Amino acid sequence: MFRLCVRDHFMIAHSFKGEVFGPAQRTHGATYVVDVVFQRPELDDDGLVIDIGLASETLKAVLAGYNYQNLDEVSELQGKNTTTEFMAKVIFDQLAAAINAGEMGTTARGLTHLEVKLHESHVAWASFEGPL
Repeated sequence: MFRLCVRDHFMIAHSFKGEVFGPAQRTHGATYVVDVVFQRPELDDDGLVIDIGLASETLKAVLAGYNYQNLDEVSELQGKNTTTEFMAKVIFDQLAAAINAGEMGTTARGLTHLEVKLHESHVAWASFEGPL
């Protein structure tokens, strides 16, 4: 399996509901480093997994909707605990939709698998991965 990873970051504020979250029930911030791994079994005719420029631009556009936002105030996320795990899936879904809509070019048609990993610190991360 061939893989290509692009990286970006975004900064958010949010809070959680539920005793399990302890002090994180109060509003707090996070800066996530985001790694997205695109996978395919064979390279395309140009020797690519995906156009790295389009992949980077699309990731940046997806993250722009959350960057510098309080996720508690984002309408599509209201009422949700926007944990690192949850946000990895949100970003995965948006990137998968962009791939299906052709926003990452013809090379993206050969992708079979995607992983979105959010690093919330230098010692902890969460991810969501699945087939396309």
